[in-house]
Amino acid sequence: MSGKADATNVSTLTFEAALKELEGIVARLEQGQVDLEDSIALYERGQALKAHCESKLKSAESRLEKLVQSGSALTSEPAELG
Repeated sequence: MSGKADATNVSTLTFEAALKELEGIVARLEQGQVDLEDSIALYERGQALKAHCESKLKSAESRLEKLVQSGSALTSEPAELG
């Protein structure tokens, strides 16, 4: 495996970028046209991307729970039009 994927640190990726790269890796592996060494490298990268996405989701979920618990969640009250 070479190129951008090697150079990009997973921890610097947004959730969306990591998910898009992970989907690309899955597609390449499913095609079955990658040699063994590249398959292993892709799998390792995919595992790191999966863990990163799960961490981002858990963080977002935690932030939402804090908002709801603090009563800072958005309300459905109509806004006054001026």
